[in-house]
Amino acid sequence: MALTGIAIFKMLPKTNCKECGFPTCLAFAMALASGKAELAACPYVSEEAKEKLSAASAPPIRPVKIDMKDAQITTGGETVFFRHEKTFFNPTILAGTLNSDLSDADIDAKLSAFMKMQFERVGFNLRPQMFVVKDVNGDAAKFAAVVKAIVDKSDAAIVLMSDKVEVLKAGAEAAKERKPVLYAATAANADAVGGLAKEMGLPVVAKADGYDALAELTTKLTGMGLQDIILDSGARTIKQVLQDNIAIRRAPLLAQFKPFGFPTINLPCEMTDDPMKEALYASICIAKYGGIVVLKDLDPTYIFPLLLQRLNIYTDPQRPMIVTPGIYPLNNPDENSIIAITTNFALTYFIVTGEIEGSKVPTWLLIKDTEGLSVMTAWAAGKFSGDDVGMFVKKCGIADKAKTRSLIIPGYAAAISGDLEEELPDWKILIGPREAAHIPAFFKAQ
Repeated sequence: MALTGIAIFKMLPKTNCKECGFPTCLAFAMALASGKAELAACPYVSEEAKEKLSAASAPPIRPVKIDMKDAQITTGGETVFFRHEKTFFNPTILAGTLNSDLSDADIDAKLSAFMKMQFERVGFNLRPQMFVVKDVNGDAAKFAAVVKAIVDKSDAAIVLMSDKVEVLKAGAEAAKERKPVLYAATAANADAVGGLAKEMGLPVVAKADGYDALAELTTKLTGMGLQDIILDSGARTIKQVLQDNIAIRRAPLLAQFKPFGFPTINLPCEMTDDPMKEALYASICIAKYGGIVVLKDLDPTYIFPLLLQRLNIYTDPQRPMIVTPGIYPLNNPDENSIIAITTNFALTYFIVTGEIEGSKVPTWLLIKDTEGLSVMTAWAAGKFSGDDVGMFVKKCGIADKAKTRSLIIPGYAAAISGDLEEELPDWKILIGPREAAHIPAFFKAQ
């Protein structure tokens, strides 16, 4: 936030009513300044103060919301240059391309593959989210038909790409309910494309070669009343794209240069015909500030690793991924099935459950709250001790579900077995393997 806590405090009503959840208006102001509170929590702030504070607290890179069928995705809205400073909020949107001259059968096949292209990873559903419809022959009717097929047969967000305003308008009418992105406003057609974006309330891509030309174009579009803008620097070599992405990200964050305060779109699909190189270029764009990254085809061979890379970059480094503590039945266990326990670190959970499910051994898996720490870290921090684990086993309710009185603990937590036997005198404590890959053999031997 640009304003200090004291500057914010001066604009608050100073009633100390506590209705915001803070003991004083000063405490609330300090929380606002550090991003730990929302202005809406104060019921008595004036409209004038709301306007000033909202402007001051707006992120330096505008968040642009784009509609899918039943959801909304956001690009932009970032507040830091490096992930370790805080976190990155809105993951890069991965898009495929549909040319307007494709046959109906090809379109249907690509849309069907798109809807099936979803991957489960550490509790997240990973998938591409967008199609770019590319006009290749100026046929507005055919262009609109491709757009309509996307609307009818998928939930994808849509970018309309054409240098003809009448084609863009036909596509925008066909996808009116999904509010597509218009690509692109240039120095030559800014009035027409910008006017269409304003008339229909749509986001628009500003495309220009060179920083000065791009800044001039975004200034013109914002002067027309447009706010939802996405930037294309026009670069089509990976070296220049990388340089432009960094410069565009740096300008609003470090120099408060408002003409570049928007997310970017990168097009590896126009940089190479080699799908391997295209995926490599896409990975660079994801790593370095690409808001939307467009590929020719959504091939799972390349999309899956890109989605994993995106997940790693846009996972909050200050918050461990956790799963809910409790009892998890795996492979349809009954009252005689084995019982195992581990921590609630998400990666541990998904690796362990994957191995147990693969073993086909019916198992009751107990997940203890360790604040998202892995087994060894939790043990070292005293959050996976014999006393704590024993108390959890007593209280979790497993005794009501199973007659078994053997508990398998992780091999890396073998040191807690003695304390655990004292805490659970009626139980047999078994020390499991250290490596998850050895779980199936160990469980089958029980």
